[in-house]
Amino acid sequence: MEPRSGRNYARIATVVLLTLGCLYVLKPFLPAILFAAAVVISSWPLYLRLLTAMHGRRTPAALTMTLSLTLLVIIPLAIVAYNLADDVATTFGQMRNALEHGELLPPAWIREIPFLGDTIDAYLRELVASREQMLALAQRMIEPARHWLLAGGLMLGTGVVQMSLAAFVSFFLYRDGKSLIAVIAVAMAKVMGEGAESVSDTVSQTTRGVMYGLLGTALAQGLVAAIGFFIAGVPAVPLLSVLVFVLSLIPVGPPIVWGSAAVWLFSQGETGWGVFMVIWGTVLISGVDNVVRPMLISRGTSLPFLLTLLGVLGGVIAFGFVGMFIGPVLLAVGYSLMSEWTGTRDPIVRANNEQVTE
Repeated sequence: MEPRSGRNYARIATVVLLTLGCLYVLKPFLPAILFAAAVVISSWPLYLRLLTAMHGRRTPAALTMTLSLTLLVIIPLAIVAYNLADDVATTFGQMRNALEHGELLPPAWIREIPFLGDTIDAYLRELVASREQMLALAQRMIEPARHWLLAGGLMLGTGVVQMSLAAFVSFFLYRDGKSLIAVIAVAMAKVMGEGAESVSDTVSQTTRGVMYGLLGTALAQGLVAAIGFFIAGVPAVPLLSVLVFVLSLIPVGPPIVWGSAAVWLFSQGETGWGVFMVIWGTVLISGVDNVVRPMLISRGTSLPFLLTLLGVLGGVIAFGFVGMFIGPVLLAVGYSLMSEWTGTRDPIVRANNEQVTE
Protein backbone atom coordinates (compact mmCIF):
# COMPACT_ATOMS: atom_id res chain seq x y z
CA MET A 1 0.00 0.00 0.00
CA GLU A 2 2.81 2.42 0.75
CA PRO A 3 4.28 2.48 -2.79
CA ARG A 4 0.82 3.13 -4.22
CA SER A 5 0.18 5.93 -1.70
CA GLY A 6 3.55 7.42 -2.57
CA ARG A 7 2.66 7.41 -6.27
CA ASN A 8 -0.69 9.10 -5.50
CA TYR A 9 1.01 11.82 -3.49
CA ALA A 10 3.54 12.33 -6.26
CA ARG A 11 0.74 12.58 -8.81
CA ILE A 12 -1.15 15.14 -6.69
CA ALA A 13 2.03 17.16 -6.14
CA THR A 14 2.72 17.14 -9.89
CA VAL A 15 -0.80 18.32 -10.69
CA VAL A 16 -0.58 21.10 -8.09
CA LEU A 17 2.80 22.28 -9.37
CA LEU A 18 1.61 22.23 -12.97
CA THR A 19 -1.53 24.17 -12.01
CA LEU A 20 0.51 26.80 -10.16
CA GLY A 21 2.89 27.03 -13.11
CA CYS A 22 0.03 27.53 -15.57
CA LEU A 23 -1.52 30.22 -13.36
CA TYR A 24 1.83 31.98 -13.10
CA VAL A 25 2.21 31.99 -16.88
CA LEU A 26 -1.36 33.21 -17.40
CA LYS A 27 -1.20 35.81 -14.60
CA PRO A 28 -0.73 38.83 -16.93
CA PHE A 29 -3.76 37.72 -18.94
CA LEU A 30 -5.95 36.55 -16.07
CA PRO A 31 -8.22 39.66 -15.94
CA ALA A 32 -8.94 39.42 -19.68
CA ILE A 33 -9.57 35.66 -19.46
CA LEU A 34 -11.95 36.01 -16.49
CA PHE A 35 -13.83 38.86 -18.16
CA ALA A 36 -14.07 36.91 -21.42
CA ALA A 37 -15.37 33.88 -19.54
CA ALA A 38 -18.02 35.99 -17.78
CA VAL A 39 -19.13 37.56 -21.08
CA VAL A 40 -19.27 34.21 -22.87
CA ILE A 41 -21.24 32.55 -20.06
CA SER A 42 -23.68 35.49 -20.01
CA SER A 43 -24.22 35.53 -23.77
CA TRP A 44 -24.05 31.76 -24.36
CA PRO A 45 -27.83 31.36 -25.00
CA LEU A 46 -27.64 34.12 -27.62
CA TYR A 47 -24.63 32.42 -29.23
CA LEU A 48 -26.53 29.11 -29.43
CA ARG A 49 -29.42 30.85 -31.23
CA LEU A 50 -26.98 32.50 -33.62
CA LEU A 51 -25.23 29.16 -34.17
CA THR A 52 -28.56 27.58 -35.09
CA ALA A 53 -29.34 30.43 -37.49
CA MET A 54 -25.95 29.94 -39.16
CA HIS A 55 -26.56 26.19 -39.55
CA GLY A 56 -23.95 25.15 -37.01
CA ARG A 57 -21.00 27.09 -38.48
CA ARG A 58 -19.06 27.84 -35.31
CA THR A 59 -16.38 30.17 -36.65
CA PRO A 60 -18.74 32.74 -38.30
CA ALA A 61 -21.01 32.67 -35.26
CA ALA A 62 -18.11 33.19 -32.85
CA LEU A 63 -16.71 35.97 -35.04
CA THR A 64 -20.10 37.70 -35.13
CA MET A 65 -20.38 37.63 -31.33
CA THR A 66 -16.82 38.93 -30.93
CA LEU A 67 -17.33 41.78 -33.40
CA SER A 68 -20.56 42.73 -31.63
CA LEU A 69 -18.68 43.04 -28.33
CA THR A 70 -16.04 45.14 -30.07
CA LEU A 71 -18.55 47.51 -31.68
CA LEU A 72 -20.75 47.95 -28.61
CA VAL A 73 -18.12 48.35 -25.89
CA ILE A 74 -14.49 48.42 -26.97
CA ILE A 75 -14.59 51.00 -29.78
CA PRO A 76 -16.59 53.62 -27.77
CA LEU A 77 -14.23 53.19 -24.81
CA ALA A 78 -11.21 53.48 -27.11
CA ILE A 79 -12.50 56.73 -28.62
CA VAL A 80 -13.13 58.25 -25.19
CA ALA A 81 -9.75 57.11 -23.86
CA TYR A 82 -7.99 58.52 -26.93
CA ASN A 83 -9.59 61.94 -26.55
CA LEU A 84 -9.53 62.13 -22.75
CA ALA A 85 -5.89 63.16 -22.32
CA ASP A 86 -6.12 65.89 -24.95
CA ASP A 87 -9.41 67.21 -23.55
CA VAL A 88 -8.03 67.28 -20.01
CA ALA A 89 -4.88 69.11 -21.09
CA THR A 90 -6.89 71.65 -23.12
CA THR A 91 -9.44 72.27 -20.36
CA PHE A 92 -6.89 72.79 -17.62
CA GLY A 93 -4.80 74.98 -19.93
CA GLN A 94 -7.81 77.23 -20.47
CA MET A 95 -8.50 77.32 -16.73
CA ARG A 96 -4.91 78.26 -15.95
CA ASN A 97 -4.96 80.99 -18.62
CA ALA A 98 -8.20 82.38 -17.22
CA LEU A 99 -6.76 82.40 -13.73
CA GLU A 100 -3.63 84.22 -14.83
CA HIS A 101 -5.09 86.77 -17.26
CA GLY A 102 -8.84 86.81 -16.97
CA GLU A 103 -11.12 88.67 -14.62
CA LEU A 104 -12.99 86.02 -12.67
CA LEU A 105 -16.09 86.57 -10.62
CA PRO A 106 -18.12 83.97 -8.75
CA PRO A 107 -21.43 83.08 -10.45
CA ALA A 108 -24.52 84.87 -9.20
CA TRP A 109 -26.30 81.67 -8.15
CA ILE A 110 -23.79 81.12 -5.34
CA ARG A 111 -25.35 83.99 -3.37
CA GLU A 112 -28.70 82.23 -3.55
CA ILE A 113 -27.43 79.22 -1.58
CA PRO A 114 -29.35 79.17 1.73
CA PHE A 115 -27.44 80.29 4.84
CA LEU A 116 -23.95 80.03 3.31
CA GLY A 117 -24.36 81.80 -0.02
CA ASP A 118 -23.21 85.28 1.05
CA THR A 119 -20.25 83.90 2.99
CA ILE A 120 -19.05 81.77 0.08
CA ASP A 121 -19.53 84.63 -2.38
CA ALA A 122 -17.53 87.04 -0.19
CA TYR A 123 -14.71 84.53 0.22
CA LEU A 124 -14.50 83.88 -3.52
CA ARG A 125 -14.44 87.60 -4.33
CA GLU A 126 -11.66 88.13 -1.81
CA LEU A 127 -9.79 85.18 -3.27
CA VAL A 128 -10.11 86.53 -6.81
CA ALA A 129 -8.92 89.95 -5.70
CA SER A 130 -5.69 88.45 -4.34
CA ARG A 131 -3.87 87.15 -7.42
CA GLU A 132 -1.12 85.32 -5.52
CA GLN A 133 -3.57 83.63 -3.17
CA MET A 134 -5.79 82.61 -6.07
CA LEU A 135 -2.88 81.16 -8.05
CA ALA A 136 -1.61 79.28 -5.00
CA LEU A 137 -5.05 77.74 -4.45
CA ALA A 138 -5.33 76.88 -8.14
CA GLN A 139 -1.91 75.23 -8.04
CA ARG A 140 -3.00 73.11 -5.09
CA MET A 141 -6.31 72.08 -6.65
CA ILE A 142 -5.92 72.07 -10.44
CA GLU A 143 -2.70 70.08 -10.70
CA PRO A 144 -3.85 67.18 -8.48
CA ALA A 145 -7.17 67.13 -10.35
CA ARG A 146 -5.33 67.02 -13.70
CA HIS A 147 -3.13 64.14 -12.55
CA TRP A 148 -6.18 62.30 -11.20
CA LEU A 149 -8.05 62.66 -14.48
CA LEU A 150 -5.00 61.60 -16.49
CA ALA A 151 -4.63 58.57 -14.23
CA GLY A 152 -8.29 57.77 -14.87
CA GLY A 153 -7.67 58.07 -18.60
CA LEU A 154 -4.69 55.74 -18.31
CA MET A 155 -6.81 53.20 -16.43
CA LEU A 156 -9.48 53.54 -19.11
CA GLY A 157 -6.87 52.96 -21.81
CA THR A 158 -5.60 49.90 -19.96
CA GLY A 159 -9.19 48.71 -19.77
CA VAL A 160 -9.49 49.05 -23.54
CA VAL A 161 -6.41 46.84 -23.97
CA GLN A 162 -7.80 44.30 -21.49
CA MET A 163 -11.18 44.26 -23.23
CA SER A 164 -9.53 43.86 -26.63
CA LEU A 165 -7.64 40.85 -25.33
CA ALA A 166 -10.86 39.58 -23.74
CA ALA A 167 -12.61 39.86 -27.12
CA PHE A 168 -9.81 37.85 -28.72
CA VAL A 169 -10.10 35.17 -26.02
CA SER A 170 -13.89 35.15 -26.22
CA PHE A 171 -13.73 34.20 -29.91
CA PHE A 172 -12.05 30.90 -29.03
CA LEU A 173 -14.31 30.36 -26.02
CA TYR A 174 -17.36 30.73 -28.27
CA ARG A 175 -15.95 28.57 -31.06
CA ASP A 176 -14.68 25.76 -28.84
CA GLY A 177 -17.16 26.29 -26.02
CA LYS A 178 -18.99 22.98 -26.32
CA SER A 179 -15.75 21.02 -26.13
CA LEU A 180 -14.58 23.06 -23.15
CA ILE A 181 -17.90 22.54 -21.36
CA ALA A 182 -17.60 18.77 -21.82
CA VAL A 183 -14.04 18.74 -20.45
CA ILE A 184 -14.97 20.95 -17.48
CA ALA A 185 -18.02 18.81 -16.70
CA VAL A 186 -15.91 15.62 -16.59
CA ALA A 187 -13.24 17.28 -14.44
CA MET A 188 -15.81 18.68 -11.98
CA ALA A 189 -17.58 15.32 -11.76
CA LYS A 190 -14.31 13.61 -10.81
CA VAL A 191 -13.50 16.25 -8.19
CA MET A 192 -16.96 16.96 -6.72
CA GLY A 193 -18.97 13.87 -7.55
CA GLU A 194 -22.74 14.18 -7.74
CA GLY A 195 -22.81 17.86 -6.73
CA ALA A 196 -20.82 18.99 -9.77
CA GLU A 197 -23.86 19.65 -11.97
CA SER A 198 -25.57 21.75 -9.29
CA VAL A 199 -22.42 23.81 -8.75
CA SER A 200 -22.05 24.33 -12.49
CA ASP A 201 -25.66 25.52 -12.80
CA THR A 202 -25.25 27.89 -9.86
CA VAL A 203 -22.07 29.40 -11.31
CA SER A 204 -23.57 29.92 -14.78
CA GLN A 205 -26.88 31.32 -13.49
CA THR A 206 -25.20 33.65 -11.03
CA THR A 207 -22.65 34.90 -13.56
CA ARG A 208 -25.38 35.49 -16.11
CA GLY A 209 -27.60 37.31 -13.65
CA VAL A 210 -24.87 39.60 -12.30
CA MET A 211 -23.49 40.44 -15.75
CA TYR A 212 -26.97 41.19 -17.08
CA GLY A 213 -27.67 43.39 -14.07
CA LEU A 214 -24.33 45.23 -13.97
CA LEU A 215 -23.34 45.57 -17.62
CA GLY A 216 -26.85 45.89 -19.01
CA THR A 217 -27.88 48.54 -16.50
CA ALA A 218 -24.60 50.42 -16.98
CA LEU A 219 -25.07 50.52 -20.75
CA ALA A 220 -28.70 51.63 -20.41
CA GLN A 221 -27.86 54.41 -17.93
CA GLY A 222 -24.94 55.59 -20.05
CA LEU A 223 -27.15 55.77 -23.17
CA VAL A 224 -30.00 57.59 -21.39
CA ALA A 225 -27.50 60.00 -19.82
CA ALA A 226 -25.89 60.72 -23.21
CA ILE A 227 -29.30 61.62 -24.67
CA GLY A 228 -30.06 63.94 -21.75
CA PHE A 229 -26.65 65.63 -21.86
CA PHE A 230 -26.97 66.16 -25.62
CA ILE A 231 -30.46 67.66 -25.35
CA ALA A 232 -29.43 70.01 -22.52
CA GLY A 233 -26.29 71.15 -24.36
CA VAL A 234 -23.83 69.87 -21.75
CA PRO A 235 -20.24 69.70 -23.09
CA ALA A 236 -18.08 66.56 -23.16
CA VAL A 237 -21.07 64.24 -23.66
CA PRO A 238 -18.99 61.10 -24.44
CA LEU A 239 -16.79 61.55 -21.35
CA LEU A 240 -19.73 62.19 -19.02
CA SER A 241 -21.65 59.24 -20.48
CA VAL A 242 -18.70 56.93 -19.87
CA LEU A 243 -18.48 58.25 -16.30
CA VAL A 244 -22.16 57.40 -15.82
CA PHE A 245 -21.48 53.93 -17.29
CA VAL A 246 -18.59 53.36 -14.88
CA LEU A 247 -20.17 54.90 -11.78
CA SER A 248 -23.51 53.13 -12.36
CA LEU A 249 -21.94 50.13 -10.62
CA ILE A 250 -22.25 52.20 -7.43
CA PRO A 251 -25.82 53.33 -6.54
CA VAL A 252 -24.77 56.91 -5.69
CA GLY A 253 -22.53 57.20 -8.76
CA PRO A 254 -24.77 58.51 -11.60
CA PRO A 255 -26.32 61.35 -9.51
CA ILE A 256 -22.81 62.72 -8.98
CA VAL A 257 -22.35 63.07 -12.76
CA TRP A 258 -25.75 64.38 -13.81
CA GLY A 259 -25.94 66.50 -10.65
CA SER A 260 -22.63 68.15 -11.59
CA ALA A 261 -23.99 68.74 -15.10
CA ALA A 262 -27.08 70.38 -13.61
CA VAL A 263 -24.94 72.62 -11.41
CA TRP A 264 -22.90 73.65 -14.46
CA LEU A 265 -26.08 74.56 -16.34
CA PHE A 266 -27.31 76.65 -13.41
CA SER A 267 -23.92 78.40 -13.22
CA GLN A 268 -24.22 79.31 -16.92
CA GLY A 269 -27.60 80.93 -16.31
CA GLU A 270 -29.46 78.08 -18.04
CA THR A 271 -32.00 77.64 -15.26
CA GLY A 272 -34.57 75.87 -17.45
CA TRP A 273 -32.06 73.36 -18.77
CA GLY A 274 -30.69 72.90 -15.26
CA VAL A 275 -34.18 71.97 -14.03
CA PHE A 276 -34.57 69.70 -17.07
CA MET A 277 -31.27 67.96 -16.19
CA VAL A 278 -32.39 67.38 -12.60
CA ILE A 279 -35.71 65.90 -13.72
CA TRP A 280 -34.09 63.82 -16.47
CA GLY A 281 -31.47 62.51 -14.07
CA THR A 282 -33.90 61.73 -11.26
CA VAL A 283 -36.65 60.14 -13.35
CA LEU A 284 -34.81 58.51 -16.24
CA ILE A 285 -31.08 58.07 -15.53
CA SER A 286 -31.47 56.97 -11.92
CA GLY A 287 -34.82 55.36 -12.67
CA VAL A 288 -33.15 52.93 -15.07
CA ASP A 289 -31.56 51.18 -12.09
CA ASN A 290 -34.97 50.43 -10.60
CA VAL A 291 -36.65 49.38 -13.86
CA VAL A 292 -34.03 47.86 -16.16
CA ARG A 293 -32.00 45.91 -13.61
CA PRO A 294 -34.92 43.69 -12.42
CA MET A 295 -35.90 43.13 -16.07
CA LEU A 296 -32.37 42.05 -17.02
CA ILE A 297 -31.71 39.77 -14.07
CA SER A 298 -33.69 36.62 -14.80
CA ARG A 299 -31.61 34.29 -12.66
CA GLY A 300 -28.91 35.35 -10.32
CA THR A 301 -28.28 36.48 -6.80
CA SER A 302 -29.38 39.53 -4.85
CA LEU A 303 -25.82 40.42 -3.87
CA PRO A 304 -25.85 42.70 -0.81
CA PHE A 305 -24.83 46.31 -1.37
CA LEU A 306 -21.67 45.96 0.73
CA LEU A 307 -20.43 42.99 -1.30
CA THR A 308 -21.27 44.79 -4.55
CA LEU A 309 -19.29 47.86 -3.47
CA LEU A 310 -16.37 45.77 -2.22
CA GLY A 311 -16.47 43.71 -5.40
CA VAL A 312 -16.24 46.83 -7.59
CA LEU A 313 -13.47 48.51 -5.57
CA GLY A 314 -11.52 45.32 -4.91
CA GLY A 315 -11.92 44.22 -8.51
CA VAL A 316 -10.47 47.51 -9.79
CA ILE A 317 -7.50 47.21 -7.41
CA ALA A 318 -6.87 43.58 -8.31
CA PHE A 319 -7.64 43.51 -12.05
CA GLY A 320 -7.86 47.10 -13.29
CA PHE A 321 -10.79 48.48 -15.29
CA VAL A 322 -12.40 45.12 -16.12
CA GLY A 323 -12.24 44.27 -12.41
CA MET A 324 -15.35 46.41 -11.97
CA PHE A 325 -17.26 43.50 -13.47
CA ILE A 326 -15.03 40.59 -12.45
CA GLY A 327 -15.05 41.50 -8.74
CA PRO A 328 -18.85 41.50 -8.23
CA VAL A 329 -19.20 38.35 -10.35
CA LEU A 330 -16.65 36.43 -8.27
CA LEU A 331 -18.21 37.57 -4.98
CA ALA A 332 -21.70 36.78 -6.28
CA VAL A 333 -20.66 33.27 -7.30
CA GLY A 334 -19.04 32.69 -3.90
CA TYR A 335 -22.09 34.12 -2.13
CA SER A 336 -24.46 31.88 -4.11
CA LEU A 337 -22.41 28.74 -3.53
CA MET A 338 -22.16 29.47 0.19
CA SER A 339 -25.90 30.18 0.41
CA GLU A 340 -26.73 26.96 -1.39
CA TRP A 341 -24.29 24.92 0.67
CA THR A 342 -25.74 26.24 3.94
CA GLY A 343 -29.33 25.93 2.69
CA THR A 344 -30.02 29.67 3.06
CA ARG A 345 -30.66 30.66 -0.55
CA ASP A 346 -31.94 34.22 -0.71
CA PRO A 347 -35.77 34.42 -1.07
CA ILE A 348 -35.38 36.98 -3.87
CA VAL A 349 -33.34 34.46 -5.84
CA ARG A 350 -36.00 31.80 -5.30
CA ALA A 351 -38.70 34.23 -6.44
CA ASN A 352 -36.73 35.07 -9.58
CA ASN A 353 -36.22 31.40 -10.36
CA GLU A 354 -39.91 30.66 -9.84
CA GLN A 355 -40.88 33.49 -12.22
CA VAL A 356 -38.48 32.18 -14.86
CA THR A 357 -39.83 28.64 -14.43
CA GLU A 358 -43.37 29.85 -14.85
